[in-house]
Amino acid sequence: MTQKLRIAIIGAGRIGYVHAGSVNDTPELELVYVVDPFEENAKKVTAAFGGKVSNDPSAVIASGEIDAVIIGSPTATHIPLLRECIAAGVHALCEKPIDLDVKNVEEFRALANSAKTNITLGFNRRQDPQYKALKAKVASGAIGTVEQVILTSRDPGPAPQGYIAVSGGIFRDMTIHDFDMARNFVPDIVEVTAFGANSFCDYIKEEGDFDNISVIMKGSNNELITVVNSRHAAFGYDQRAEIFGDKGMLQISNLSDTTVKSFTKDGTTAGEPFMDFFLERYADSYRNELKLFIEGIKTGKVLGSTYDDGRAALILADAAHESAHTGKSIRVNLK
Repeated sequence: MTQKLRIAIIGAGRIGYVHAGSVNDTPELELVYVVDPFEENAKKVTAAFGGKVSNDPSAVIASGEIDAVIIGSPTATHIPLLRECIAAGVHALCEKPIDLDVKNVEEFRALANSAKTNITLGFNRRQDPQYKALKAKVASGAIGTVEQVILTSRDPGPAPQGYIAVSGGIFRDMTIHDFDMARNFVPDIVEVTAFGANSFCDYIKEEGDFDNISVIMKGSNNELITVVNSRHAAFGYDQRAEIFGDKGMLQISNLSDTTVKSFTKDGTTAGEPFMDFFLERYADSYRNELKLFIEGIKTGKVLGSTYDDGRAALILADAAHESAHTGKSIRVNLK
């Protein structure tokens, strides 16, 4: 690839801005278009990172002016836009989830997996340096056979009610990252049991959703995975992981801007606050995800998360949703 890869970003919200920054930081890429039905949003992104503004994603995809898109628009647009990308020969990095209805995901699966273009799913946490190091140590056999996985993810505060109303619920919106990360360590999950509660946020309850959940899953080799999520944490963005095996244990702790700690007569080992939100905590993961997407286009392979990774995470999310509302354990088949 001698020329710069020409990129369009579809969706100029918070995540679109993050992706635009990653494109801007990558010399191999050129940001050609930022697309959003609200052009003022797109103009904010182009003012910071360049590119042209459009409110018509279909026209941009078919324009011949771009080589790839990054899709950060609302979930209901993902499959229609991916379909247009395949038809136009445009590569796509698409944010999660693929769709809120697994039937739509199944119907599109054959076309997605046979596409000559690169379709990569945006499960960025797999490309986070901490999680990549954790995965490498597990793969090396450092802790032997994996027996337990514990994933904790708590946001500093809940999203606005308008977002919650269209999110598909906490399992499809928030926990879906943890479902994908669980599969990063235990690929074949066969059973899901979930519990949901409304502990603090009235408007989340009004939308029929939970603000506090726990999920227990079982792998085909009797591995147990525990996921804990909350829509709030008083101390910042809580992101931790623990992998336990027959030869030992590995952990990821929360990150602060520095590792400085205080030791005084008033107390010891007090550190700086944890990073406040995913944009700070996972900044490197978005850049690494984009680099892997570029490398995949060069090599003709999907090197990041695949369409089937997205499908599996949604199946687990649906099972957790069903379990939390029925009180039953749900068997799943991810194949």
